[in-house]
Amino acid sequence: MNYYVAVFIPIRRSFGATSVLNYYHWRCQSEVIKTFIIHMKTIIDEHYRSLLNDITKLTEVDGYSQWRRKEYIYLSTLVKKRLRISQTSEDCSKAKKLACNLISDRQSCGYGCRLHHLVNCMVIAFATKRILILDNPQNWGFTSGGFTKLFFPLSNTCTSLNRNETVLPWPGNESVQVVNLSLPITAPNGPNRKRRPYPTPFNSLVLPKDLSRRLNVLHGDPAVWWIGQFVNYLIRPQMSTIAIFEDYEFNFEFTKPIVGVHIRRTDKISSFHRLEEYMYYVEEYYKLQELNGEVIYRKIYLATDDPTLFKEAYDKYPEYEILGEADLSETGSIKTRELDDSIMSINIDIYFLSRCDYLVCTFSSHVCRLAYEIMNGLELKDASAQFTSLDDAYYFNDQIRGLNVAVLPHKANRPQEMDLKVGDEIEVVENQLNGYSKGIHLKTNKSLLYPTFKVTQKIEVMSFDSYSGIKISAEELEEE
Repeated sequence: MNYYVAVFIPIRRSFGATSVLNYYHWRCQSEVIKTFIIHMKTIIDEHYRSLLNDITKLTEVDGYSQWRRKEYIYLSTLVKKRLRISQTSEDCSKAKKLACNLISDRQSCGYGCRLHHLVNCMVIAFATKRILILDNPQNWGFTSGGFTKLFFPLSNTCTSLNRNETVLPWPGNESVQVVNLSLPITAPNGPNRKRRPYPTPFNSLVLPKDLSRRLNVLHGDPAVWWIGQFVNYLIRPQMSTIAIFEDYEFNFEFTKPIVGVHIRRTDKISSFHRLEEYMYYVEEYYKLQELNGEVIYRKIYLATDDPTLFKEAYDKYPEYEILGEADLSETGSIKTRELDDSIMSINIDIYFLSRCDYLVCTFSSHVCRLAYEIMNGLELKDASAQFTSLDDAYYFNDQIRGLNVAVLPHKANRPQEMDLKVGDEIEVVENQLNGYSKGIHLKTNKSLLYPTFKVTQKIEVMSFDSYSGIKISAEELEEE
């Protein structure tokens, strides 16, 4: 008894009995409030997942799932045919060509960056009805055997330029036989990059007019689907490459459902993200799947250039099966990225990431965006929402601009914000990653902030008249 009195008396002299009681009362209230907040967050998370689950099921119960599948097969088969025809000529000596001249500096533009530039060349060749030629194959430089060591040639009939052909630099003119296009012309121009002019008139994210309406109905992000068709055409793997993919698939015992996690560390420009930040969204994905009463064995495919992350993942998440190899991480690091084994390792990671059910990564990484583009180009369903990016919104490396259109009105609450009316168009400058984006209002030409949830992406279209006559027969669909 004396012990408690001896302890209490000094406190009473310093604070007073009322202060002590108030302190403990406040502590109790704080604990109650904290418990209440945790409980409310849990309930809100459950409601959110329930809503997402209901939205996902809408496509299964509206009676159009079979139609969607047929539409995906038709459109992908049609675009493949158009690309194949655009890259074929009976007489290569007379064919008009676009020579894609890639920069030689592989330090500033790595494998994924270079591949995206090649996609941009492919889109421009398609739009101008020219056969794409890799003008300086030595500048590809990532594999000792060149581009065709891993992938099929860009064209089966025209693979090089003739000495007697007339060549003009971009933009050339319609009559010249060869137009030479050097990339990149300027620095990358993504939503989180500084706005820069870009001299080419073709935005890679522009849809063909004759397909745009069907794609807008079918897919949540038609531009990603469109780019995915070009990426998948360019990286058609050689049989030797397919054999390597199949060996790893067998060794990994790669099965679905599975979440792809890509963590780039050694050459990242964006801020550092801990493993727990990625795994939070992996957990959310599996919780959403389990709402339907299924007990799912949790798996991730981990792709990273930091081999120490594998041990960290094993230690912190023992309930997960973790596919991938630390050896691939070591060969994929920036120090070894010029070697054949390194490029094969990057392609192995891209291959498996693109075949996962969901992606958690950073869109500032070319590898992450390539996997997302391939996923949407391959899937016979809308995979546009099957990702979480911890930094950027999706963008294509060489896009001229990104446009948002207001779907809700907005009244500026501070000088840094813009007023919006429904239908107003904004050229995106950057996503602030805090609920706001920065952009240039096309009517006022002022660069200000606006709430990201009050706009949607505007898909631009252009006419590709030279291909609108190419159709698909029933026999071709059956082959698919």
